Amino acid sequence: MDSNEPFTEKIPYGELGLIALESSRKIGKKVDDYIIKWRADHEEQHATIAFSGYKKDSYMIDCVCPRFGSGEAKGIVKESVRGMDLYILVDVCNYSLTYSVCGFKNHMSPDDHYQDLKRIIAAVGGKARRITVIMPFLYESRQHKRSDRESLDCALALQELTDMGVESIITFDAHDPRVQNAIPLKSFETVQPTYQFIKAMLRNVPNLSINPGNMMIISPDEGAMGRAVYFANVLGIDVGMFYKRRDYSTIINGRNPIVAHEFLGADVEGKDVVIIDDMISSGESVIDVATELKRRKANRIFIAATFGMFTNGLKKFDEAYESGLIYRIMTTNLIYQTEELLNKEYYINVDMSKYIALLIDTLNHDSSISDLLNPTERIQNILKKYNQ
Repeated sequence: MDSNEPFTEKIPYGELGLIALESSRKIGKKVDDYIIKWRADHEEQHATIAFSGYKKDSYMIDCVCPRFGSGEAKGIVKESVRGMDLYILVDVCNYSLTYSVCGFKNHMSPDDHYQDLKRIIAAVGGKARRITVIMPFLYESRQHKRSDRESLDCALALQELTDMGVESIITFDAHDPRVQNAIPLKSFETVQPTYQFIKAMLRNVPNLSINPGNMMIISPDEGAMGRAVYFANVLGIDVGMFYKRRDYSTIINGRNPIVAHEFLGADVEGKDVVIIDDMISSGESVIDVATELKRRKANRIFIAATFGMFTNGLKKFDEAYESGLIYRIMTTNLIYQTEELLNKEYYINVDMSKYIALLIDTLNHDSSISDLLNPTERIQNILKKYNQ
């Protein structure tokens, strides 16, 4: 096969099957629609036996995880998956789903979603040719290292999934990608949505001037420095960093409280700044960083985070927007988003469904996704188009 030939000409690894658990049904439907459209446009040579089952009205596999009154559950796959190349999507952060336990209403936690994922894999019963789990927010990824007598839940989960027959795990912006060392003989990909963030900014924000004199990328802490440096390098602008001074003598809500945010970097006065991080949890950290940047006379402040959890609600972000502290917030649709969030004037939704569909379609043809994981060329092309 000529390496310059499009990947769609390659024989699929197996008949494609998509399983979107209830937590991911919304984005799963969008992914399915993209693949249906792309494959419907392909040449009729795909009608050969090697491409059996290639074109379908839908690639979604019907499955459910019903529960008993006690809260126990089981996974049911309602159609044959024998010999299929299966891709299972799960959003462990979708707290909107509920179930009944002895008459009491219980919201699903990450633990519940992870158990449902295992139930569906168990229901497949080893009949699939290959199983790939797409888990945008990696289960328990915030507990990525051991500093005392602590559990390493993320590493244990990765080992458990691969022991159950999962061949590959795809996640987005893992809190610490070194957790993949727990499964060194299996495929583990952590994908950065940098290109999608830049595209969303260019399409939704007027009068952007992307140059070192007018814009700067800010890392809110040392842990986010790697993604901030990449973001700044592809845009050709400067990067700055805050580091957190913590009170290590006290523990509040499971962590040492932040005493102050100290800044390292060039002058931000008059510049648009983008605070880039992997997640917004309570929002305290990014609001504190934005406050410090405004004190240093920064212009418009953007917050870009792959996962917007907003665990303490949106009130403080509403107040920050109304006071002029922040200009826009960008997060992806990789995890559950409330209607309230989607309707906020300051919110930009970064849609990742097309990118996931492209990853799945490429992998199903047993082709390399290296170019998709390195978006530098696509970023330069979109910047060139914007400047023209």
